[in-house]
Amino acid sequence: MINKINALLKEIENLKAANAEELEALRIKYLSKKGEISLLMNDFRNVAADQKREVGQHLNKLKEATQNRINELKAGFENVQMTNDDIDLTRTAYPIELGTRHPLSLVKKEICDIFGRLGFSIAEGPEIEDDWHVFSSLNFAEDHPARDMQDTFFIQHNPDVLLRTHTSSVQTRVMENQEPPIRIICPGRVYRNEAISYRAHCFFHQVEALYVDKNVSFADLKQALLFFAKEMFSADTKIRLRPSYFPFTEPSAEMDISCNICGGKGCPFCKGTGWVEILGCGMVDPNVLENCGIDSKVYSGYALGMGIERITNLKYQVKDLRMFSENDIRFLRQFESAN
Repeated sequence: MINKINALLKEIENLKAANAEELEALRIKYLSKKGEISLLMNDFRNVAADQKREVGQHLNKLKEATQNRINELKAGFENVQMTNDDIDLTRTAYPIELGTRHPLSLVKKEICDIFGRLGFSIAEGPEIEDDWHVFSSLNFAEDHPARDMQDTFFIQHNPDVLLRTHTSSVQTRVMENQEPPIRIICPGRVYRNEAISYRAHCFFHQVEALYVDKNVSFADLKQALLFFAKEMFSADTKIRLRPSYFPFTEPSAEMDISCNICGGKGCPFCKGTGWVEILGCGMVDPNVLENCGIDSKVYSGYALGMGIERITNLKYQVKDLRMFSENDIRFLRQFESAN
């Protein structure tokens, strides 16, 4: 009987199954109540008493080896099944196309990189703000038109809680909590209650910069602007500053660049002037510094702000602002090479 057990053990060691059905057939053949191991167990009663101990040990070894082999084969099938479950057979065989960065993200990163080379660090703040940080601290008069419902989204009819209309609120938060020198750039989304058209939207993106330190002058501002214009557009870009008005800067100016399409010669894009406006800027009003706890007699500073959509329009000649928020794949694919 021991010879029969050993022969069956070798047979068990070489068991193979191509699929789960064959494995189940093997299990029934060897381990079922009418299987070969059960038949050997029945014959065990006829073994001589002095051989029962040895034969019993061989039978136990055979049964254990059989169960282990069946389990090994079963585990192999389960692993293959798990691997197959991870494969979506409905997917196309072609490689999956990678997405592209949004043009606004590309331009925002480029702006931040340029000012980063000038030593500016990125600062961020909440999009839901209060009146103080958006208006009052920035020297807006109580009757300023920007406070009107036509321009600002207020939260739950509360005149003190609103969606920020510019990222200048980030500047005031930094000035309140940080002592000069301050050199920050504030990118972010802003909201204004405007009719949506090819040239305006109810939300858009801004980048504002602030530099506050001792002896900061308008000449420092002009050099930073000239560096930015040449880095963003081309080394041949020229700038000009026109007097303007902003509640939070004095003196204030709007900056134009020589048209990057016609090179300043005049074209329909620049309306024949050769110049295109891109941002507003100026020296930080002393009242703003004082409102934020900074001594205006010791420190001075400059601030500037631009719309990312505006810069993207100039850089890529996108004529309709609405295209930036429509997620049209045909439009976005045009910027694959810019990633």
